Amino acid sequence: MTVTPKSKLKLRFEAGTIVVDGPSQTLKGLSPFDELVFDQRTSVLRAPASMYREVFAHLYRAQQRGELEFEDLARAYTNLALEMGVYREPYPHQRESIEAWQANGKRGVVVLPTGAGKSYVAELALWKTGRSAMVIAPTIDLMNQWYDLLSSSFGVEVGILGGGYHEVRDLTVSTYDSAFIHMDRIGNRFALLVFDECHHLPGPSYAMASEMSLAPYRLGLTATPERNDGSHHLLDKLIGPCVYEKGIKDMTGRFLAEYDVVTLKVPLSEADAQRYNDARNEYRTFLRIYGIRMSKPTGWGEFLKKSSRSKDGRAAFRAYRLQRRIALAHSGKVDRLEKLLRVHAKDRVIIFTNDNDTVYDISRRFLIPAITHQTPTKERKLYLERFNSGEYPCMVTSKVLNEGVNIPEANVAIVLSGSGTVREHVQRLGRILRRSKNKRATLYELITADTVEEYVSTRRREHDAYR
Repeated sequence: MTVTPKSKLKLRFEAGTIVVDGPSQTLKGLSPFDELVFDQRTSVLRAPASMYREVFAHLYRAQQRGELEFEDLARAYTNLALEMGVYREPYPHQRESIEAWQANGKRGVVVLPTGAGKSYVAELALWKTGRSAMVIAPTIDLMNQWYDLLSSSFGVEVGILGGGYHEVRDLTVSTYDSAFIHMDRIGNRFALLVFDECHHLPGPSYAMASEMSLAPYRLGLTATPERNDGSHHLLDKLIGPCVYEKGIKDMTGRFLAEYDVVTLKVPLSEADAQRYNDARNEYRTFLRIYGIRMSKPTGWGEFLKKSSRSKDGRAAFRAYRLQRRIALAHSGKVDRLEKLLRVHAKDRVIIFTNDNDTVYDISRRFLIPAITHQTPTKERKLYLERFNSGEYPCMVTSKVLNEGVNIPEANVAIVLSGSGTVREHVQRLGRILRRSKNKRATLYELITADTVEEYVSTRRREHDAYR
């Protein structure tokens, strides 16, 4: 069917969606695909904004066949001629990852270990694409790092969306939270989205930040794409498939520091062992009586619900917390930590724990600066600068330094306690692998012997980096 110019269709961006507007008969004759559906309320064809590339191609092919005419009013992004202040020849893995990304239509995920130069891959993508772009990061600290990097690399005004700022420019940095809040209004302003630590994206809210943008080009960066909830498969739709991947073992020596992993089993004192066993028996007896299986996805929620309904349940919950606290941070671990700090007095050491209470206890005992989510931004920045300069040889933290923070001088990590996730353990190892001359890194893992922590340790080391 040939459409006259009077019935030309219009492709528009509207509140995080793509709209095809025009005569009803023409719209109904378009044979829309699954995501492009007829909106009965407004009599238009509508799809998520992320389908812009596919919808545009669909309309363009129909126009080439003489079936319709359309006008693209959706995109508002512009050309952006970026000049790199200092160009350096990419390492082979950086060049290969960019080539793979370009070969896939400038869409896809690049998986590289921490310290392998993922940020330079992003800079190359921004430079080679030459269009308005947004870099999205999970935290304000990371957003600020991207702002500093892009400002110095390209010498242009960089917009900020997040942390109290709302300055949208052709090159903008944002947090995931702010992108989710504002993308329904600005989702047509960028041709390229770069998702840093993109394993965060598949969460229900953050995914909408991707779906409400029409950006035809997308780059995801991560060292650990897998998610415990299995939703990492959504990255294929939200960004594109994995186009390039290198692991820690592939890059150790030439691009990452050589490293050792040392697991130290620390025994409980006789008194602590008795307290641990009594508490664990009470907790597990409650699980057995009520048929709760903690290995099931619903196990933890079921335990919380049933333990809150009776005196025995509340006692079981207290027992659970006690046996966990004894295993994760008992006095024997702290004594072993003190010995390790003496051995590595001339090194740059990061201590990781699973909870903030332990962070502050260690900070007070050893007079070590502590960084948690409660640490003010300026104070955190000061600690990191002094750590990198050597003024502070040690830091203690819980989870906020697991990813994205630039601490290249760190060469020793001591994991006092942590979760059972492979991602967290790999991220903590990655913090000390930034390569420098004659550097050899060491990760210590302190495990409480004869407790559930031995199982947790085995589970989180199921990665090539630990084999």
